[in-house]
Amino acid sequence: MTKTLAVALALLLTVLPAEGGAQEANPFAGDPMAVRAGRALFANRCAECHGADAKGYSGPDLTVLWANGATDDRVFRTIRDGVSGSIMPSSSAPDQEVWALVYWVKSISTVPEPDTDIGDAEAGREVFEARCTRCHRVGGEGGSLGPELSLIGRVRTREALLRAIREPGVAAARGFRPVTLTTSEGERIGGNVKAEDAFSIQVMDTRQELRGFRKADLSEIVREEGSLMPAFTESRLPQGQLDDLVRYLGTLR
Repeated sequence: MTKTLAVALALLLTVLPAEGGAQEANPFAGDPMAVRAGRALFANRCAECHGADAKGYSGPDLTVLWANGATDDRVFRTIRDGVSGSIMPSSSAPDQEVWALVYWVKSISTVPEPDTDIGDAEAGREVFEARCTRCHRVGGEGGSLGPELSLIGRVRTREALLRAIREPGVAAARGFRPVTLTTSEGERIGGNVKAEDAFSIQVMDTRQELRGFRKADLSEIVREEGSLMPAFTESRLPQGQLDDLVRYLGTLR
């Protein structure tokens, strides 16, 4: 047991109530010590599949659960019971530990409505339609090469949105990690990895067509760094337009 995990478990014994099974509301909401405990537990038990930031690796992105309608109780039950037909096992951990995990993931997954008046949302919508809809969808309209953004204002802070637009290569979400494939005939295909196993790989190419390949038919697979999204530097997107765009994205809840 690592020192960090030992500290987390000690915190659980002092700040969390006795076990009582799942309930609709997390009993530790608002407790910063439970967040600390949940973070350490997640790093020790969950990060291998879901990534250190919970945005997905071999397992799915957990930071979108609450934006997609999940409740604390439902997430608790998923951890407790596991997911049938997947690599997600059931957990026999004490209720206190499971609730701490739930609370930490929720704490990094939901944000309050922006309280800033920087930017113009209507002008930002126009920027989005002109610059972003080729790759991103909102309300069922737009492209699919980048993440769907209809609820982005619920899960990303203004600061996170600013950074994602200026520096998109910092962290690519699961399902949007770039790759370049070369077939045995010499064709090169760039796109995002959507699914992969030991024998095959599926990508959405830059024409937004979903394509599958047997690895035996490929001469090279190059895992690219960063993101297919270009960095929108100030020369590409002036600060005023960026403020408008982020104000609009903040309304997508």
